[in-house]
Amino acid sequence: MSVLVTGARGFIGLPLLDELVRNKIRVRALTSSRAWLGEAHGDPQVVEWAYMAGIAQDCWQDVLSGISTVIHLAARVHVMRDTAPDPLAEFRRVNTRATEELARAAASGGVKRLVYVSSIKVNGEETQRGQKFSESLAAKPEDAYAVSKWEAEQALHKVSRETGLEVVIVRPPLVYGPRVKGNFAQMLSVVARGIPLPLASIDNRRSLVYVGNLVNALVACAVQPAAAGQTYLVSDGDDVSTPELLRQLAAALNVPSRLFHCPSSWLRLAGKLTGKSRQAERLLGSLEVDSAKIRRDLNWVPPYTLQQGLQATAEWYRNQHK
Repeated sequence: MSVLVTGARGFIGLPLLDELVRNKIRVRALTSSRAWLGEAHGDPQVVEWAYMAGIAQDCWQDVLSGISTVIHLAARVHVMRDTAPDPLAEFRRVNTRATEELARAAASGGVKRLVYVSSIKVNGEETQRGQKFSESLAAKPEDAYAVSKWEAEQALHKVSRETGLEVVIVRPPLVYGPRVKGNFAQMLSVVARGIPLPLASIDNRRSLVYVGNLVNALVACAVQPAAAGQTYLVSDGDDVSTPELLRQLAAALNVPSRLFHCPSSWLRLAGKLTGKSRQAERLLGSLEVDSAKIRRDLNWVPPYTLQQGLQATAEWYRNQHK
């Protein structure tokens, strides 16, 4: 078995290479940076690095030669302040059209399966308390990024129907772990510095997935016959409230948890007045996923607990800020 990984030097890509190598799977790792080729990651006997200037172009033939399975991570990611003149068009160019081009090239080149990392944002932005997103619920993408991911999923299923390419869709919630960026990295920094936070009164539930659990699930989706044609939601399986998450992070960082009470309505108002309503909702609202399907179909069990994932993330953070 030989696997092509796109987005191979990213936050998820590098741990995925390690997981594939641990499973004795040969890997071709795709990067858009020539500089990275001089810093190859992994055993060169097992991991072959390949360069391609960008994924949104018709030049897949060479990198797909000899490949049986593709795990497609490369994407234009969601950003809070998008500076593109037409964000939806740019998301579609990279996330939708380039994904379909890859799938068609893969099918033409004899690739058997493509595993696509989508996003839980395809399901929507939040769940009601006591309810969870599942694969059977209708898609409800609300922003340009989520729309592009949903359209990519539909394009992949169309290619599968037309060519026989096996497609597996994986929709993770917030992914955390060493080298994490974005909101989770900011949260780590705030907790580590002991900044008091008015979040003790929040009563919500959030699903997360540790990057080590996600890449383990991606390998299962790549190798197990039962995964063909399926869509899976994945999570650690241990949903937490925002205050619980912050307290666990503080414990992992060996710092005191400095939370105090403030009505959620005040926090929502503050978010509205500062133009940060979406950020506020990510702290205040719930987003839970039901990962029972992948556990049942593939007999998948997350190899790491939430506590282990947070501890590994905290250790990485401390090493970066010595």
